[in-house]
This record gives sequence, C-alpha cells and structure tokens, in this order.
Amino acid sequence: MVRFRGWVLPLAAAIFLLLGCGGGDSVSDDAGGQSIDQRSYRLGSIGAFAEMVDAGVKNLALSAPMPPGEMDALMEDARRIAAEHGVEVYRETDFLVTDLFPSELTDGMDVLVICGAPTLQEYLDLKAAREHLVSSGEYAREARLEIARRFGALLSYSDEKIAALLEARDSSSAR
Repeated sequence: MVRFRGWVLPLAAAIFLLLGCGGGDSVSDDAGGQSIDQRSYRLGSIGAFAEMVDAGVKNLALSAPMPPGEMDALMEDARRIAAEHGVEVYRETDFLVTDLFPSELTDGMDVLVICGAPTLQEYLDLKAAREHLVSSGEYAREARLEIARRFGALLSYSDEKIAALLEARDSSSAR
C-alpha cells in the first residue's frame, strides 16, 4: 500500500499558497524561462485535487481563492474536470472562515470546494453549525477550535497538522 500523507499535504498547501498568491496572468518556469497561463495552471491544480479526492487521498480539497470574474471563466471546465473524476465542485462565495487560515486569504474571493457528495453535505453542515454558534454568541475559544478541527479533518489534515496551523494562527494573532 502506498502512503500518500507524507507528500500530499505539503504539496496541497504549497499549491494552495502559490495559487492564492498568484495575481498575474502567468506562472513562470524558472528552468526554461517559459510560462504557463494562470487559467491552465489553476485548472491543472483543480484536476490534481479532483484526482486526490477520487482516489480517497483527501476527503475535501480547495481551489485557490480567486476573484469572482476569474472563477466565472473557470466554472464550465472545472465542472467537466470534476465529472471526469466522479467528484463534486461547489462554488463557495462565502467561504467557511475558521482559525485554520487567515480570513484575508478568501475575503471577496470565490473558492471551489472539491469533494464527494456526502462530504459536501458535511462541509455545509459544519458551515451551518459555525453560523449558528456565531449568531447565538457561543462562538468562543473552545467552539472555535472545535469547528477548526472539524474543518481540518474534512481537509484530511493530520491532527498534528491541524494543531500546528492553530498554533501558528494563535501566535500570529498574539502579535
């Protein structure tokens, strides 16, 4: 049996960060001086994540956050790619904000949630649980951490990775 966890999470995090920070029209290839257009690069990462979800390596994956207009231009192809892998893509215009990632990454942006149908419902249920806690004034320290941990588990992050992300966010907010 092949173990994916050792390289999948760092790769996924790197792709998420690279794509999330990419504002230009192309991604440079330092080795040959060639570039790949941003649209193709993003669709390629969506395809890779769809394959990971289909293979059971991840329960849920996220596209890079992107402006709504850019997402509009990708949706038809993203749906086709997802269908080829037997997974769902859900266009999230109001991303589930937790203590795992800074909200600035997704403010005003759209994100594709890539997963199977049962996991999509789990994501939507988790988002509704957070909204309920916020509206009832109960979204305090322990409830916030529980929502973040559950979201990390949906993303197939290890307990250690979730703890590290929460610790990093906690220490950066203390500055």
